[in-house]
Amino acid sequence: MDRRIMRAALGCLLLVMGSGVGCSPGAARSHSASVRPHVPAAKPSGGRADARAATAAAYRTWGLEPLAPPPAPPSRKPAGRRAADGGVPVISEIPTDQKIVFLTFDDGAEKDPEFVKMMRELRIPFTMFLTDSAIRSDYGYFKQLQGLGDSVQNHTLTHPNLRTLGAAAQRQEICGQQEKLKAEYGSAPRLMRPPYGNWNENTRAAAASCGIEAIVLWRESMQIKNMQYQDAGKKLHPGDIILAHFRGPAELKGTSMTRMTANMLRHIHEQGFTVARLEDYL
Repeated sequence: MDRRIMRAALGCLLLVMGSGVGCSPGAARSHSASVRPHVPAAKPSGGRADARAATAAAYRTWGLEPLAPPPAPPSRKPAGRRAADGGVPVISEIPTDQKIVFLTFDDGAEKDPEFVKMMRELRIPFTMFLTDSAIRSDYGYFKQLQGLGDSVQNHTLTHPNLRTLGAAAQRQEICGQQEKLKAEYGSAPRLMRPPYGNWNENTRAAAASCGIEAIVLWRESMQIKNMQYQDAGKKLHPGDIILAHFRGPAELKGTSMTRMTANMLRHIHEQGFTVARLEDYL
């Protein structure tokens, strides 16, 4: 008898003796692939409903009413990556008819661990525009926020009024910060916000040369308890970008950053809006 057949027959004999499973010469080769260990069926889980319930409970812990979940992001981003003249666009709002707004936090002077806790629990998407002179004492703080899915973007090296600088100096401020942020956070930003909202055509040219895709301004700015509105009606509009800052009690007259953020979320909720992720639309 062919030795291969004899080995297969011997294997089958051992299987029969050990487990009562019958086989043919071909079955000895396929047995290990056909037999699977028993895996108990997974128990049904609440999934997203459980996550929403946990988030709603977290809102109550912070003294807030839950915001509605944001809508699914569009398949095609509605904000263009090029202005009409082909240069870097300057954007203050996102074109949409949905009742969503976008949160942005600037600078990075305040590094409150309670703010990290708050954002982890509430799952609020936001964008950070960071200045190196403000964050260099603790790059790791912002890595925690980045780890929650919130992106790091460019707010220059030293926070100057860019309109007072020449083209080369503006490029150094923007490109220099691109390099710093890429080294610390793993990728170069796509977006840039000029300090004080001040920019000129040299800013657009510098931003383009540094790999920036859009300059991002804002429609509202959060103070301590109230918002400042550019709109005369003093209300939010779909697609508005809101400016806030990493600031603490020294700048907020004794108010913490988390309390200021809670006040901002109340204004958003009271006007029937929710918060979406800026990078999904831009």
